[in-house]
Amino acid sequence: MAIERTFSIIKPNAVAKNVIGNIFARFEAAGFKIVGTKMLHLTVEQARGFYAEHDGKPFFDGLVEFMTSGPIVVSVLEGENAVQRHPRSAGRDQSGKRTGWYSAR
Repeated sequence: MAIERTFSIIKPNAVAKNVIGNIFARFEAAGFKIVGTKMLHLTVEQARGFYAEHDGKPFFDGLVEFMTSGPIVVSVLEGENAVQRHPRSAGRDQSGKRTGWYSAR
């Protein structure tokens, strides 16, 4: 098994719900090491650049607005097969269905 690093974003809605510690605890319980982390507030330009692959899609402007609506927490996680094992669905579009890693329930 390969030790890898992957990038994680805790989005504004989770930061606003004050569940950062819960999410970090889940990362650690799953065997991830949190190598680095930083809280920041994306500018519109940064969000547009980060999500540029979605430019022109119907949800793009809403995504940029959401990601700039409050602070986010970015982290680098390390662990065995981290890229494959890290959860990939942490967005507003599925918040009504969320369970597990990013659930604030």
